[in-house]
Amino acid sequence: MTLYRLLRKFSQKFKVRNVALITGAGRRIGKSLAQFLAERGWDIAIHVNRLRQEGNEAVAGFREQFPLQKFESFQTDLSFIEQAETLIHKVNGKMGKVSLLINCASVFLPGTISGTSTGLFDLNFNVNLRAPFILTREFAQQTETGLIVNMADTRITKNFSEHAAYTLSKKALWELTKMAALEFAPRIRVNAIAPGIAIPPKGKNENYLNKLAINTPMRKVAGIKPILSGLSYILENDSLTGQLFFCDSGEQLL
Repeated sequence: MTLYRLLRKFSQKFKVRNVALITGAGRRIGKSLAQFLAERGWDIAIHVNRLRQEGNEAVAGFREQFPLQKFESFQTDLSFIEQAETLIHKVNGKMGKVSLLINCASVFLPGTISGTSTGLFDLNFNVNLRAPFILTREFAQQTETGLIVNMADTRITKNFSEHAAYTLSKKALWELTKMAALEFAPRIRVNAIAPGIAIPPKGKNENYLNKLAINTPMRKVAGIKPILSGLSYILENDSLTGQLFFCDSGEQLL
């Protein structure tokens, strides 16, 4: 090991560590957020649901890239109250106090109002709203100062009902963001990001996204980069709270 790496390892050991908990960090947007923060020196608690292997593989990859930082996987089914209520405590106990919570995990299942069963409604609201509510509450109770970022959706400006329960849960998540920002200021800042067309769904490719993007004002796929830029802006502006950043190529205007 070189002298530089020895000195860096020593400084990492004794510095105040920044710990981020990202729900749904095993794949897609959540994993991109984890990569972004890891590159900036953060220790990352990677939450996954059923896919334990996905979390383990993500942790292994990050540890190889950033050997002087901490990465741990936490398997939790956020649709169950008991599991959601203990997640912050588990992360704090294993990695140190969480200073950044990103509520990214979500359920995105189709269903009009008339075609949405009670079970489908409950699943969307349990994961997309109740879990962030619980995690926000636990974070505020167990953390002196910090930051919460909620991943909303550009759909919150619309009233199309093809994903009725999902859209309603994301609309409510934005309201929770504002409410929490007011209650927990000044010690905790709470903001939201609303992605648009970013990553193709399972079974689709970039051509699918390009066809959708033609109908947006900017006529291009928003992608991941604006989401990461939005997170960077939130992190760097310590007076910013209760705000929503649309990263959607203007889709919210339609």
